[in-house]
Amino acid sequence: MSAVAIALNLLLAALLAGALAMGWRLNQRLKALRESHAGFAKAIVDLDAAAARAEKGLAELRAGGDEAVELLSDRIKKGRELAARLESLTAAAESTLAKAPQRPPVARGEDADDVLELGADRRLGALLADTQRRRAPPVAEPPARAERPLTLSRSRTFDDDLFETPADEAGLGSLRLRR
Repeated sequence: MSAVAIALNLLLAALLAGALAMGWRLNQRLKALRESHAGFAKAIVDLDAAAARAEKGLAELRAGGDEAVELLSDRIKKGRELAARLESLTAAAESTLAKAPQRPPVARGEDADDVLELGADRRLGALLADTQRRRAPPVAEPPARAERPLTLSRSRTFDDDLFETPADEAGLGSLRLRR
């Protein structure tokens, strides 16, 4: 073989080695691209699942918000009804008090002037007690005991006013007379 043929064979071998190196580098880059594509596809699936969970959470929040709005509107309506009822009962009590004959209350061991100076709560309690005595059937008097002034007390909490009882329907409300 001649020197030219050997030189051309060496040149061809060098070109083949360069092509082989370039092919190997290209294969590595394509492998990395495939791996990143698989990671990107997995990230898209995860993002889609997160979006679906977020939509479900928003739907639950909307349902909870709608339920809360409905509950609050019902309570506001009930509160307004109770306020109107309280106003009507107060007006009825004031008109009854205005129509009642103006007589000094019976003093129970107290001076008549002291009874007239009683607060509005005690006068209302005395008026309620008198009304209940008039409505109640006569019963045998219990043995004599020391009389204490009438006081009004709350028998239920504020939240209990949201639910009516037979006593509420009778107009007695949640106030009880105690001695």
